[in-house]
Amino acid sequence: MIPGLDPTYLGTVTGVSGATVTVRLAKSLASGIAVIGGQTYRVGQVGSFVRVPQGYQDLYGIVTEIGASPNSAISTTIDDERWLHVELCGETIGGRFERGISQHPNISDSVHLVVERDLQQLYSDQNDDQIEVGSLSSAENIAVRLGLNALVTRHSSILGSTGSGKSTTVASLLRSIVSPTASSRGSGGARILLLDLHGEYSAALKDVSKIFSATPTEGEESLCVPFWALNSAELLAFVAGNLSENHQTVFADKIHSYKVDTARRLKYPGLDENSITTDTPIPFSLQKLWYELVDFELATFSGANKDQPQLVTAGDPKTLKAPIYRAHAMGSAGPFLNQAAKGIRRPLDLMRSRLLDRRYNFLLHPGEWEPGLDGNVSKDLDSLLQAWLGHEKPITIFDLSGVPSTSLVRLVGSVLKIVYEALFWSREKSEGGFWRPLLVVMEEAHRYLAPKEESVASEIVQRIVKEGRKYGIGAMVVSQRPAEVDETILSQCGTLVCLRLSNPTDRARVKSALPDNLSGLMDLLPVLRTGEAVIVGESARLPVRCRVTLPKPHHRPRSVDPDVSEAWSSRRVAEGYDRVAASWRAQDTRAVAKQPSIKRLPVKSEER
Repeated sequence: MIPGLDPTYLGTVTGVSGATVTVRLAKSLASGIAVIGGQTYRVGQVGSFVRVPQGYQDLYGIVTEIGASPNSAISTTIDDERWLHVELCGETIGGRFERGISQHPNISDSVHLVVERDLQQLYSDQNDDQIEVGSLSSAENIAVRLGLNALVTRHSSILGSTGSGKSTTVASLLRSIVSPTASSRGSGGARILLLDLHGEYSAALKDVSKIFSATPTEGEESLCVPFWALNSAELLAFVAGNLSENHQTVFADKIHSYKVDTARRLKYPGLDENSITTDTPIPFSLQKLWYELVDFELATFSGANKDQPQLVTAGDPKTLKAPIYRAHAMGSAGPFLNQAAKGIRRPLDLMRSRLLDRRYNFLLHPGEWEPGLDGNVSKDLDSLLQAWLGHEKPITIFDLSGVPSTSLVRLVGSVLKIVYEALFWSREKSEGGFWRPLLVVMEEAHRYLAPKEESVASEIVQRIVKEGRKYGIGAMVVSQRPAEVDETILSQCGTLVCLRLSNPTDRARVKSALPDNLSGLMDLLPVLRTGEAVIVGESARLPVRCRVTLPKPHHRPRSVDPDVSEAWSSRRVAEGYDRVAASWRAQDTRAVAKQPSIKRLPVKSEER
């Protein structure tokens, strides 16, 4: 067709630099609006698509910048010199779309507007790898689909300011993955682990998930993280504070001896005693560790050789009651202090307070995974991993809203380390990540993945985004402050789902992490509507501006802002701040100040 008679004709190529093409618009497009096939199209919109025919193939690109230049130094007429900057993204060969380009356009090649029939061709390829996430902002009857394989194995991030629809997008995306739709069979056998820091997703995904909580309610299970499966240095830093190298050695030697004794007694299959370290996941008793160390510190002796213990009252490791010895005396009569004591009374006091603090029961007293004084446990690692990853639901939610903020980073790192190590070492088995991949969704990632933060959480997530693809572990990073997320982690995310972002620092971080040269497209982020996103990267056929599918009301996260005008319009009623104090002290949102007492009487039927 002659370009001038083709209603999709936009103009001609005037410059090519790498993947960037400069297009001069035709004079006939004075209005900026084209009517094609009964539909109206806006010409020259940032984020719109263009097509560059190349014989048997078509190149496709996205408009990232528009402008105009005067014809001469004294002219004020700019209509004839309007231009577009286009970033080439892919091509169709034989009707099949592929990312990347095999050739570049030439000067004076015609450029055409991408109309609905072209978009249908690009997005109509429905196969088992595609999941539907929403619709094109410019054509709501055309579904946007993402490649599931690339979304998981190449990692992804969902970024957006508070109120931009980030939590709803996460819920919608996860439900699209696991639930069958008219255009997708769903992935009922998926394994997804969601770290929910605010308790938003329990109601939204209850029907497709198993929920673990530090403060469980009806229908939820207790979150138990066995301390003995953690890195010993992290565990000691939590229970005993910052230890000197000599003091840490005292604790580590005891832990190692306990683990060796347990291994000798229980004879774990495949375990060589000589390979046991303080980090080997073998149960041991923290109460016994505390008691034996504090007993050694407190002991006093008498006798000529100072070898007769002066014990007055034996303590109790189960209740963390320290033994009582006769106080040491001055002079040669004794009793004498233990000259071999290590000077670790202060770390031991902190350890006791941690063990008595009910807020940390999920970690230090992990239910059936808590070892007795002999190191025996009712349930072992296999039942823990079975509960977390081997149940019949496709999603596992860890509700961490009841976890104290002081231990949140350590807990997240501990959970991820247990999961990663388990799937790493089982990569040759059917339960491993290669045969049953796992997607880890990390909400509020900026709280535990801060730049240059040397924590177990940051360390293990960096390992996942760098190496997890080989072992079937994918990461989805969700944050409202991408500038506060480690740049290494963000740069490894192959797919970016960017909702509204107003902060220029956050936008700059997103631009630096983009897999494509689409900085102009990212300038749309401040003006996106709620629930609207720009999706770029490995799993998207083309960079696209998309309206994310809104879940049903009962499937939406509990992240709605309070209705201030409604709440303040009603008169104040009697308020019981004793309940506030009770919840604060108990660190439990459901704590009550007074237990309700209801007297129940049997109902007697009247005789007739």
